[in-house]
Amino acid sequence: MMKLEVLMSCMHQQDDALVHTSQLTGDVVVINQCQQEKYEEYATKTGVARVYSTPQRGLTKSRNMAIEKAVADICLLCDDDEVFVTDYEEKILQSYQMLPQADIIIFKISNRPPSFPDKVQRLRFPKTLKVSSWQISFRRERLLSAGVRFDELLGAGTGNGAEEELKFLTDCQKAGLAIYYVPVEIASVAQSESTWFAGFTETFFENRGATTRYILGAGLASIYAVYYVIRKRSLYQGTISPVMALKAIFRGIQQNKIRKQADRQKELLP
Repeated sequence: MMKLEVLMSCMHQQDDALVHTSQLTGDVVVINQCQQEKYEEYATKTGVARVYSTPQRGLTKSRNMAIEKAVADICLLCDDDEVFVTDYEEKILQSYQMLPQADIIIFKISNRPPSFPDKVQRLRFPKTLKVSSWQISFRRERLLSAGVRFDELLGAGTGNGAEEELKFLTDCQKAGLAIYYVPVEIASVAQSESTWFAGFTETFFENRGATTRYILGAGLASIYAVYYVIRKRSLYQGTISPVMALKAIFRGIQQNKIRKQADRQKELLP
């Protein structure tokens, strides 16, 4: 019988209150980035919350640590601002039973605009551009066998902006893992504040250019830059002009800072 663990990333938690406010009732792995290192366990309604407190920083580091600490067949990513539906475990496990060929399943979030039509479908790039991290679940052993992890040069805490879920799914696709979307609602998300988004500044657009070039390459990143500036104009037009936004994205593409960081890391390896 398959088992599910929710992998929760959070910061500066003192107890298990967040597990309960998120309405998590089964097994949970909590990575609590704080000022100390310790391990605790708390009982949930039908399982256990295993809480690892760590002084490490960075969302992708937290995700990777949770993957390593997990033991269940199926894992679901979770942020600290989600509230789960009562039968989330049953819905997730039933979806994997229905789709034995699926290595990764993307679920629906109830209070967010739907990313895709309400039908089960296989996802490949560019559809994966529409996926947020809190929708992602996966078969843990298949992910480990493929050698895929979250890229620790991306995400909150890196100074490079976000797009870590796009890199993750792109790496999964390159590794031959099958990604599916199942239009089943498992949670709602507040996302009241972001640890990395400080508004549509030039730095934001430069980081967007850098991340998309790192993930997609210069050609696709350039096409995406034009699409993004046009498509998202209503969100940023009160802060920055489309011309300035496009110039900033292309600066990020040209500077290619994240690829340079990755290359420097490789040079330091023994």
